[in-house]
Amino acid sequence: MAETPSTMLPLGTQAPDFSLPDTAGRAVSLRDLSGPEGLLVMFICNHCPYVKLVAPELARLGPEYLAKGFSIAAISANDAERYPDDGPAKMAEEARQRGYAFPYLYDESQSVAKAYRAACTPDFFLFDPNRRLVYRGQFDDSRPGNGVPVTGADLRRAMEQLLSGSTMASKQRPSVGCNIKWKPGNEPGSA
Repeated sequence: MAETPSTMLPLGTQAPDFSLPDTAGRAVSLRDLSGPEGLLVMFICNHCPYVKLVAPELARLGPEYLAKGFSIAAISANDAERYPDDGPAKMAEEARQRGYAFPYLYDESQSVAKAYRAACTPDFFLFDPNRRLVYRGQFDDSRPGNGVPVTGADLRRAMEQLLSGSTMASKQRPSVGCNIKWKPGNEPGSA
């Protein structure tokens, strides 16, 4: 299992705009995600072992931080033709089974993943109330097979710092996971 690190989009980057369908086919845009405390955008999928490891904790984190005033959205950008488990029907099933309290969106064109410079699943992007990037990095130190408990410690710390107005650490550890499954010819840097 090859690990792909996140690209570490520069801090301060404005959240790229998007409008994507959720698992019921309703369009959800960046403007719809209006939590006053901040915005968490996560690139996940259904089949990746790194996501499967953290998914139960993501399901717990969702309601906790939605109640604290955050907006949260998960996005799958994998090529569903080559990876059918990551298509919209399976995403709807996954969201129901996991009990995700946040919208799970499908980026069929992969343009949103490119705009966020998402590289892996999971890949996390936390924005302040002005939609400026304050954290991009790992969920915690857990990885498939390493025995470290899944807590979401790194992401939770960043969200709590944002809530309290504390200075966010500038040294942040990249997320690692499965690479985004790009459509042929759609890889970042391709014409």
